[in-house]
Amino acid sequence: MKIKLGLLYGGKSAEHKVSLQTALAVTKAINHDKYEVHPIYITETGEWVRGTKLTGPLETVNELEISNSGTVISPVSLNTNMFALSDVKNEETLDVIFPLLHGPNGEDGTVQGLLELLNLPYVGNGVLASAAGMDKVVMKQLFSQAGLKQVKYEYFIRKEWDENREAAYEVVEENLGYPCFVKPANLGSSVGISKCDNRKELEAAFEEAFQFDRKIIIEEAAIGREVEIGVLGNDDPSCSVVGEILPKAAFYDYKAKYEDGSTGLAIPAEISEETYVEMKGLAIKAFKAIDGSGLVRADFFLTKEGELIINEVNTMPGFTPFSMFPLLWKHAGVEYPVLIETLVDLALQRHDEKQKIKHTM
Repeated sequence: MKIKLGLLYGGKSAEHKVSLQTALAVTKAINHDKYEVHPIYITETGEWVRGTKLTGPLETVNELEISNSGTVISPVSLNTNMFALSDVKNEETLDVIFPLLHGPNGEDGTVQGLLELLNLPYVGNGVLASAAGMDKVVMKQLFSQAGLKQVKYEYFIRKEWDENREAAYEVVEENLGYPCFVKPANLGSSVGISKCDNRKELEAAFEEAFQFDRKIIIEEAAIGREVEIGVLGNDDPSCSVVGEILPKAAFYDYKAKYEDGSTGLAIPAEISEETYVEMKGLAIKAFKAIDGSGLVRADFFLTKEGELIINEVNTMPGFTPFSMFPLLWKHAGVEYPVLIETLVDLALQRHDEKQKIKHTM
């Protein structure tokens, strides 16, 4: 019997298009002899569309999208509510869900909560880890509790800023100084991030970041190499090799990541064995600090003094074959199709363990 795998993609998020690219890559790589793949598309307006199983790999992103008439271009029949996840009438109840969603309304615990309520196994992090990993402020507070070294930061909600903008700017200048980075607290793929070298740029950066979230975070600039490592597993996670980001632009923003190819990757990164061992330990500590499961990509700064400073973890990192997380595991000997299967197996294991928990006295 094939495993019925629901591929959940799209989403009401600024990262909708990134999710489509990820889903396309998975349909091309997955073993269709082992998995019966069922597409579940979330439109940019939040509609859920359940499709019939795929007969094989797709070739273009357009095959994953929906026309205005409500017809999916790939051969599917539709249901437009959250119960698209299961269709008992047609005996197409799914065995496991693979959420390939980035950003809010997908990577932040909201979809994970729905899947928990439906008692469906799903790939990746649970509600708590997803929510904490999405909110950069909460994440940093948990890292601080775990004793992980970080850059200094400040954060504001929109109401605080609206009531006294001058005071907000002065806090940043006094406590962090320039250069600094302004980011939406809840977003990924470097959307809405600005580097600031003066007050004028800081004011513009606040305006930009608040377009994407009601809470923003401002971080002291870290001087060091940008190094990343993949974490894979549940209660006993393991780590990949280390990769290094080599941005040609001022920083690793959305355009550099996805549009103009102005960023290089060095895999494996040139670091000492001692640094590698330390980084693995810190990445696993960060993974456990948010109660991670399945996967995270942990991002660090490596200073010229050899000190590792954690930047963040990403609970649903870019997942095309050319994204950092799969490339890190490829260099560790885990090819992309095997990585997909491993994540599905981890999801089923975690779900089986949860079923053993008593819910009544």
